[in-house]
Amino acid sequence: MEGPCVGEYFADFIMTLDRRALWDPQIDEVYEIYPIHDLDAANIAMNFGRYGDCSRLGIGYCRTKANIVSAREQLTLCGIQDFEDGSCIIWGTEMEDWHDHMLPPGKRVTRAKSHIFSTTLTPTGANSFDVEYVLQLNIGGKIPSWMTAPIVTDTVKSLFKTADQYFRGKDGHLADFIKQKQMESDSLIKRHSLLMTP
Repeated sequence: MEGPCVGEYFADFIMTLDRRALWDPQIDEVYEIYPIHDLDAANIAMNFGRYGDCSRLGIGYCRTKANIVSAREQLTLCGIQDFEDGSCIIWGTEMEDWHDHMLPPGKRVTRAKSHIFSTTLTPTGANSFDVEYVLQLNIGGKIPSWMTAPIVTDTVKSLFKTADQYFRGKDGHLADFIKQKQMESDSLIKRHSLLMTP
């Protein structure tokens, strides 16, 4: 893809409703229901960088609209791992049934399960990157996978087409996103330098 390799921005196309609705007509809700703010503890548990630097971690909730099949919902542990070479992995794995108490209140629908979800972004130049998308999904219910695989494939293609437009500069949102992240980083650096002043 063309554009800067910014994993958190790509993740927004998967994990935020306004961006996901641009490419996924079935999406009804998607949000981070339980954010995990103590990323230092997560990085300690992952042996300080062996698996990259965890820059985001939380439990996400997703529900699709009923269409050809009835509505589906998911509860997924997700994160973003950043690496020194500028690459990142956006990953997720489905929570178990015994975590159902963490689902939001409301009527339950069939649980779909992403056994493995991973999107890896790797820079290939100053303004380009490769993306690898891996998904092992059980759609739930009694629908055979040979019926759902083409739909899932077309939906993922739609993600790539949509994200490609925005990474190429559509609407200037990416430039604003990068500028905002730089301001947050600069502010954090200034705060740390004040704390370290004798």
